[in-house]
This record gives sequence, C-alpha cells and structure tokens, in this order.
Amino acid sequence: MATTMTAAQRREEAKQAYDAMLAACPSRQVLDRISDKWVSLLLVALADGPQRYSDLARRIAGVSQKMLTQTLRTLERDGLVVRTMTAAVPVRVDYELTDLGHGLRPLVAAVKVWSEANFEAIEAARQRYDARD
Repeated sequence: MATTMTAAQRREEAKQAYDAMLAACPSRQVLDRISDKWVSLLLVALADGPQRYSDLARRIAGVSQKMLTQTLRTLERDGLVVRTMTAAVPVRVDYELTDLGHGLRPLVAAVKVWSEANFEAIEAARQRYDARD
C-alpha cells in the first residue's frame, strides 16, 4: 500500500532530488556547463543581441575556432542560445540568447564584473600565499 505524502514532504523530496552537492545530481551538469569560461564570455557577448560567428570570434580573445563552435553548439543544445540561418550568399548565421539564456546572463555578467573589480586583490592574495613557501 502506497503512503500519501503531504505537500511539504513532496517539496522536501524534490529539493533533495536536485542538490548539486551530490555527485549524481543532474543539476551538477548545469553548474559545470555555466561555470565554463567560454560559456560565460559568450553569454556576456550575446547580451547586446544577435551576433555572427565571426563577430563573436573577434570579440572573445583567445577562443579557438573549435572551442567557439563546440561551445555554441552546447549552448544551443541546452536551450540557452538559438542559431538562425538566413538565406544569402554567403549564408548568414546569427546566434542569440533565448529567454532561458537571458535569465542566466545577469548572473554571469555579475561574476565577470566581480572578477574584473577584484583581480588585484586576488593577485595580491596569491603573492602573499606564494611568499609563505
């Protein structure tokens, strides 16, 4: 005989089902994806609207063609970016954030801003740490 759960019990069970601290939790895959530097930089770069592949490649210094392509495909698969092809000669391909991607963008942008604002303090801490040896 099945037991009946209260709404509070169902909420608690759902909460435990998605705990990124657990190795088997599927939300850990999402956390892994969004913490990738190329994902973060692409989400910030796409904040201004649709952009072509070549524009993204120029804007994000150091990204290889292979990594840019792979990251855009992954973001598209995850529903964060949409790829639109326009018939032209040559064919025009644009990438833009989906609603889901727009929801994540402010969080990633905040981490970028924090990183830029605090790099000197982190570098000083690294030097102090390294000097202890």
